[in-house]
Amino acid sequence: MIDHTTFAVSSLERSKAFYARALAPLGITLLVEVTAEQSGGRAFAGFGADRPFFWIGDGGRPVSGVHVAFRAESRAEVDAFYAAGLAAGGRDNGGAGVRAYYHPNYYGAFVLDPDGNNIEAVCHKEG
Repeated sequence: MIDHTTFAVSSLERSKAFYARALAPLGITLLVEVTAEQSGGRAFAGFGADRPFFWIGDGGRPVSGVHVAFRAESRAEVDAFYAAGLAAGGRDNGGAGVRAYYHPNYYGAFVLDPDGNNIEAVCHKEG
């Protein structure tokens, strides 16, 4: 089980705005902000539902190769995530659909965030 994940972004403000819009259909919101003064170095933003489990931090440079999958409760949530991610300025990295090569009910969508990180919403429930 993953407790939380954190990765660096080149612009914390731009990425906070992106994730606030892209993750809203999944019920994931910005819950905590930590200033550089509080942390002793970098500013962070924590997103989650009842607790923050997805964190982004001001890294000052682009980071690539990161993949994070968020669990969706329905295929409609996956569709809404994909639309919201694109509307928020993300780039398509694989539209919503079944990916039976993972398993017969794997329904996911992929969006690249402003730094090129691969963000996915996935529903494992039968259609």
